[in-house]
Amino acid sequence: MIRKIIADGKAENEFLKEVSRRQGETDKKITEAVSAIIENVKENGDKAVKDYTMKFDGRLPEYYEVPRDVINDALSEADSDFTDALLNAMENIADFHNRQKEQGFITPKDNGVILGQRVRGLERVGLYVPGGTAAYPSSVLMNAVPAKIAGVKEIIMVTPPLKDGTPNKDILAAAAICGVDRVFLAGGAQAVAALAYGTETIPKVDKIVGPGNIYVATAKKLLYGQVDIDMIAGPSEILVLADESANPKYLAADLMSQAEHDMMASAILVTTSEKVADETIKEIERQTALMSRKNIIEKSMTDYGAIIVCKNVNDAVEMANALAPEHLEVQLKDPMEYLGRLDNAGSIFMGQYAPEPLGDYYAGPNHVLPTSGTARFFSPLSVNSFTKRSSFIYYTEAALCEAQKDIVTIAEREGLTAHANAIKVRFE
Repeated sequence: MIRKIIADGKAENEFLKEVSRRQGETDKKITEAVSAIIENVKENGDKAVKDYTMKFDGRLPEYYEVPRDVINDALSEADSDFTDALLNAMENIADFHNRQKEQGFITPKDNGVILGQRVRGLERVGLYVPGGTAAYPSSVLMNAVPAKIAGVKEIIMVTPPLKDGTPNKDILAAAAICGVDRVFLAGGAQAVAALAYGTETIPKVDKIVGPGNIYVATAKKLLYGQVDIDMIAGPSEILVLADESANPKYLAADLMSQAEHDMMASAILVTTSEKVADETIKEIERQTALMSRKNIIEKSMTDYGAIIVCKNVNDAVEMANALAPEHLEVQLKDPMEYLGRLDNAGSIFMGQYAPEPLGDYYAGPNHVLPTSGTARFFSPLSVNSFTKRSSFIYYTEAALCEAQKDIVTIAEREGLTAHANAIKVRFE
């Protein structure tokens, strides 16, 4: 099911190239279809959104905007174990993200100049939440909590209805806990377009966040610039670094936890121990048979999974930095020893008792992470993702007079004489 590769400088590099190609270019037919949906929603608003709901879901939901009492009822009717778990997770998420808050500053100088920066939350943010079989209330927490901490004034959620036209109650319960302001039963590219342009009913937002299928991801990509987005997410991935001290049972379970996301997910173990590699393969075969998403796990591991045996930990660390995985687990004897050398990863899980699902649901750091090697230059979703900054400048006449020669010199060297004139005219 999952291949074993003995690193020789060639075999592992061929595999890693194969993994990096799995996202590839967006299908042209999908791009064309999504472009048509976007234009239709831009022109026809709510009618277009509802028409697509009928076309793709087979029926209109019982209401377009979910009434507030229905949202509140979903929370009050939810079982206490679930709501307690959500509340405990939200407390951890809030605690972590509160530490990310950025302060503005003001810098007065002796010559009367005042410089500074204002930081404030976005006015309105749209949250896309899948609502069918792939319904993730944890994503509501991970997106809404930092937005609230950032000072976003209004959070608008869109989520597709279930087959019977009703909302997913787990999603509504999470929305109630997080203080989401309004919820609309609409999904797909049409819902993303509605958030970007606004309709008669759905407000226009400044930024769209949240996971979705290829149509949702393509819509976000095409609408970037009209509206800000969190990131262009690709298939999920995990890379686990392990030595002879690692437990193959844990390694197998952690690889499988990521492989079950979808058939394009990538689960890779890089280990210095061939014995650990062989035992992990046996554990994967044993544990997979017990999983509800067995077929997905087997497909993703066959196509994009591997256990790579390398010569030493230094080679393993280099491989991790080159791949820049979304999730990176470090199951080495002294994991903290390597933290300062692991430069490219969305989120890093240290030690055998920090499995990736801990980050997905509970620990506090955000689970919205860069994929497909983009952790080389992108960062996880954070409070800063929901803020904007403006600088401000105040100069006195004397301070500008002192600076005028330098400014005019640079402006005239660039051939921008009107720029130079805007300085000189004040001292004629």
